[in-house]
Amino acid sequence: MPFLDITTSKIYYEVHGDGETVVLLHHGFGCTEMWEKIWPALVENGYRVIMYDRRGYGRSERGKDFKEFYVSGRFRSESVNDLNQLMDFLQVSSFHLIGQCEGGVIAIDYAVKFPERVRTIVTSSTQCFSKIPMSEFHKIKDTNVFQELESDLKQKLMEWHGKDRAEAFYNHQFRRYGGAYGKDVFDLRGLLPQVICSVLVLYPDRSFFFDVEQGVAFYRHLPYGELAVLPKCGHSTYEHQPEEYIRHVVNFLKRYQH
Repeated sequence: MPFLDITTSKIYYEVHGDGETVVLLHHGFGCTEMWEKIWPALVENGYRVIMYDRRGYGRSERGKDFKEFYVSGRFRSESVNDLNQLMDFLQVSSFHLIGQCEGGVIAIDYAVKFPERVRTIVTSSTQCFSKIPMSEFHKIKDTNVFQELESDLKQKLMEWHGKDRAEAFYNHQFRRYGGAYGKDVFDLRGLLPQVICSVLVLYPDRSFFFDVEQGVAFYRHLPYGELAVLPKCGHSTYEHQPEEYIRHVVNFLKRYQH
């Protein structure tokens, strides 16, 4: 299995296919495994897919200070730097980004810092802003501890993150704080106007976490934004409607191919 040594840990990554490069950024509960219904279709449509487990997720190492890192102001900036190190290592000069939920935050941050490298972005189910601190938001939304979750979700989290760390990871980090969303009030509205590439905002109309108005606000603050709402779709768009997810993504990418 391929790993990249970065400053604080080893990062697991995968590369599939040939063509223009698309980088997949998983959500705050996930890892590369969540893309099983998405990446093969992108390869079939002629794209090279790179996906990786961010620091502390999936098969990537946590490092010595992951708990501190997860709730710190360093999370977003260092996640961007980790992605940049991976792209440098793989010698990819420019690429498309697809970010699911929290992964969309990393995509936006990356595009603002390295605009010359990003061709397009697709975000899905990514929050635009919060009205209350995210630590309070998570108390409202995530009431169940790990042992109270549905069995299929518990099994998935154990498969993704390992039986030895899934429960503690979920209880003490996932359900309390949001990594890239942080502990405090979250707001991308001041950053979005700085994104100079085309961005497709995919949003479900019945997410458990965020209202569809978040997608509209996200879209309205982008200079070159497009918006697609998935009807009768839950938060995990890639899983609930993978065919529609792929259709929208591929049509968008084709409009901006070099």
